[in-house]
Amino acid sequence: MLTEKMHGPIKNASPVMTVPTQAGHPALEDVAGWYALYVQVNHEKKVAEQLQKKNIEHFLPLLHTWSKRRDRRVRIHVPLFPGYVFVHTVLDNTVHVEILKIPGSVYIVRSSQGPAPIPDYQVESLRTVLEKADSLTLHPYLTEGDWVEVVRGPFAGCVGILQRLNPKKGTLIISIDVIRQAASVQLAVEDVVRIDGPPVLRR
Repeated sequence: MLTEKMHGPIKNASPVMTVPTQAGHPALEDVAGWYALYVQVNHEKKVAEQLQKKNIEHFLPLLHTWSKRRDRRVRIHVPLFPGYVFVHTVLDNTVHVEILKIPGSVYIVRSSQGPAPIPDYQVESLRTVLEKADSLTLHPYLTEGDWVEVVRGPFAGCVGILQRLNPKKGTLIISIDVIRQAASVQLAVEDVVRIDGPPVLRR
């Protein structure tokens, strides 16, 4: 079962992590938007409580899970995305500073153009899933062209480039560069993880 920690309605609906953004966003200081606040792991709920005290709208997706104690199992709420709390605000300098002053806050995820707005539909979709789904499976974030390594199944250990990605399956391209030849195989996306690039050449 899933749950969420949400304060305020969705309206129309350190290091720096960079993400792609769409061109043409309104000025950040004029329009409220959703942003991903990166926080210290295990500080998500504490940061959310402080955001509530500051009247800053936020969204902390929580997952119901079981935890084993000495003599029993108990249900607990854990962050769906460890290390992240979403905030919805007009991100002017004053608000930005107030957010980062909260103990446990690290930075707001940025693109090369500044704090990276999250499209409303992505937050709305996540909220709907949390409200209605009985279970949820997390998958690695993959895009076509990523270098990936297969971590389970009959192809475990294979490394190649992911092509023709769809929600359930991807096509792994295994290339032999020196002869400019390649072969492909279909596999489940949950069987692969993204890697930074090809392995170091072994001699």
